[in-house]
Amino acid sequence: MATLAVTNTFSAGTTIVAADMNQNFDDVEAFVNSTPGVIQKDIVDAKGDIIAATASDAVTRVAVGANNTVLVADSAQSAGVKWAVSPPLDVVTTKGDLLVATAADTVARLGVGTNNYVLTADSSEATGTKWAANVASVTGTSPIVSSGGTTPAISVTTNDAQLILNNTIFN
Repeated sequence: MATLAVTNTFSAGTTIVAADMNQNFDDVEAFVNSTPGVIQKDIVDAKGDIIAATASDAVTRVAVGANNTVLVADSAQSAGVKWAVSPPLDVVTTKGDLLVATAADTVARLGVGTNNYVLTADSSEATGTKWAANVASVTGTSPIVSSGGTTPAISVTTNDAQLILNNTIFN
């Protein structure tokens, strides 16, 4: 670490001249400005300011960002960082929007769907998902292998919450 060399020394009973004190203040300021590891407090101006390195033993002030912004690395900036809108906040625009991964570390906006639609997986879509009409009723009959000679059937009706098994209705 550098050594502070003060131009003027004073002893008890010495009359101090303003010019001598000013020279001492200049010496202290020069020491602070040229000493590694010492940061001048006047480099920051406002609550939230940060100090960032711009090169070896060189620093700069990065002014506080706007509310709801985040500090991100950006090698194009002189300080190597910048304030930006949080990526999730920048992607969603409307009430009900969803963030959907489209690849590793990549998100996209899936806009809110139509009322009463449901989210459905669909690999042919860019997001791998889509909104689709809700299936209101499933009804069907399917034979089941039976060793008893008759073929039982299952019928399911979801809108009435009924299950029909072997012609027996379960509510």
